[in-house]
Amino acid sequence: MSSHRFRAMRDLVQSMDDALPGKFEITKEGLVHDLLSPNSRHELTRALLRRRIEKVMPEGIVAHTGVPDVEDEPECILRRPDVMVIAEVDMERDGAFDPRTLIAAIEVVSRSNPDNDWVSKVRDYPLIGTPVYAIFDPRTGTGAVLTDIHSTPDGPRYATRKDFVYGEDVTIADWTISTENLPRYKAEGEADELTTS
Repeated sequence: MSSHRFRAMRDLVQSMDDALPGKFEITKEGLVHDLLSPNSRHELTRALLRRRIEKVMPEGIVAHTGVPDVEDEPECILRRPDVMVIAEVDMERDGAFDPRTLIAAIEVVSRSNPDNDWVSKVRDYPLIGTPVYAIFDPRTGTGAVLTDIHSTPDGPRYATRKDFVYGEDVTIADWTISTENLPRYKAEGEADELTTS
């Protein structure tokens, strides 16, 4: 994808943000649209993860859950992590965050588009230099932390993957947090009660 086409797609994504439901991102293949707005369990997981990791991090580092995006124009990738672990000093800029300044990107798997988190982002985050990528999957109560970017014939990839199940402690970068009582998505036909693991 050319830089010109990427900028046009980025402008399109920004114009659609308030007009259409869901979340738009740009990958090497083009536009990704997560059709559904995040549900309450997704948002609760994101809030709990942010709170838990901020409790163990030193001053000057935050677990950010808002805008702006993470963007790498040369690679033509724009991502919107659920939680970005980043130094406050690296937030002091205009426009999108440089993905190479992130300490970690944390994603809560979307029920409507899980391959975006488990496949596309596993490829994109090392490509744009994000050193740690943590995935939390409320569908299954499992997750993984990917680290150690290395070169491959297909481009940069994570060399190390540590899988976990909800209830275990998990280490993201230099900090260990509990995954106890993180919400799970309800199964089809299940009563709308909060499920935790």
